[in-house]
Amino acid sequence: MVEPTTFIGLKAVSLDDLQAAAVVVLGASEASPYQHGVASHSALGPRLIREASSEFGPSLSQFDFDLDATMFPTEGDDRGMVDAGDIATSPFDPEGNRTRIRDSVTAVLRAGAVPVLLGGDDSVPIPMLQAYENHGPIWILQIDAHVDWGDVIQGNPLGYGSTMRRAADCAWVAGMVQVGIRGLGSGGAWQHDDARRWGSHLVTSYALHRQGIQAVLAPLPAGARCVLCIDLDGLDPSVLPAVAMPTPGGLSYEDVIGLIRGVAAKATIAGLAVVEYVPERDDRFRLSALTAARIAAVTMGCIAASIEAS
Repeated sequence: MVEPTTFIGLKAVSLDDLQAAAVVVLGASEASPYQHGVASHSALGPRLIREASSEFGPSLSQFDFDLDATMFPTEGDDRGMVDAGDIATSPFDPEGNRTRIRDSVTAVLRAGAVPVLLGGDDSVPIPMLQAYENHGPIWILQIDAHVDWGDVIQGNPLGYGSTMRRAADCAWVAGMVQVGIRGLGSGGAWQHDDARRWGSHLVTSYALHRQGIQAVLAPLPAGARCVLCIDLDGLDPSVLPAVAMPTPGGLSYEDVIGLIRGVAAKATIAGLAVVEYVPERDDRFRLSALTAARIAAVTMGCIAASIEAS
């Protein structure tokens, strides 16, 4: 039997064995589908992002200019990073999916580690964020082409068009900055009005490019615990086309890395979700999966550096 690939070659562990863990990678294919019984467009995302990470995983003892540091400077030292595999999900069991995702992330947080969740569609962050109920307050930095403040869509209040509205329902979410919005940015103007009324800071991709990263991160309080929710359609589709809803324009890879490093410098990264990678839209070299894997790896390096500095 062939062992499954772990992210960047990390040690595979179970959620019952996190005593020494600092950063825990999890995968989740779906949470709350709009079509009952139909697999998520990103169902194979966690597996293929892990496989893409093997392209650079063996080289992480080299200096990484994206991280401005060396990920694994000491041979054999994984800095407490582990891979706990995929959470069991099924398009026939949305309630069970949400429970298992929430419980798995809760187990990571109770162990004092930081969860890194590979999706999966953009309904996956909803139960992830719910797991922070006793681990808040948190802020959210969302990178996305869409506002995701829909309420009930196709009879579903927990689907991928409602992610940030459901996050705002959580009393432990103290604030959010939403970056990369452009084009047909998710429904009617009332969604944007509701988001701003709640207190979300909406930053179009135009504003990011005009104002710069530091201005975008100004609302994030210094020292806050911040969960990064990265819908990959926030990136320019010329950089990462393999998403469900490609939207012209958006963030470059360097913009995303700059935001991640900016959050790490100002606050504490308390979690990461990377979602909406659609394998069937990738090229034969899986370059979109590689880009997603690099985003996750650089974030993990920033988290590890912050833990070691504290």
